[in-house]
Amino acid sequence: MIQGIGHIGIVVKNIEESLAAVSKALDLPIPPIQDVPEKKMKVAMVELKGIGLEFLEDYSKEGELARLVNEKGDAIHHFCVLTDDMEADIKSLEKRGIEMADREPRIGLRGKRIAFTKASALNGIPMELSEP
Repeated sequence: MIQGIGHIGIVVKNIEESLAAVSKALDLPIPPIQDVPEKKMKVAMVELKGIGLEFLEDYSKEGELARLVNEKGDAIHHFCVLTDDMEADIKSLEKRGIEMADREPRIGLRGKRIAFTKASALNGIPMELSEP
């Protein structure tokens, strides 16, 4: 069952610069950056009163997120909802006609099981299901 909003995913060209700017604006410490070399991605989570801002840098140059940043610049990529029963929520979304990019959960950048809807299912913004 969907438990609430987990985070908002933001794709950026330079994660260090973006985190410094956001941390300064919100008067928060700069969070640690996790490098995920097998996916050519860097990720960091800024926590703000129970909702995370997940910053993602795709340094592959040819990956989906790198292409998005090259086309649009830094941008909101997705929103994430937390679920305590991922398989049931995937089936429920599919029964309501929501197309899933991931029909089976997979391990995400932060080591949790996740599944994304197709961006087209929600008029261009993907929704991520994630374990808490």
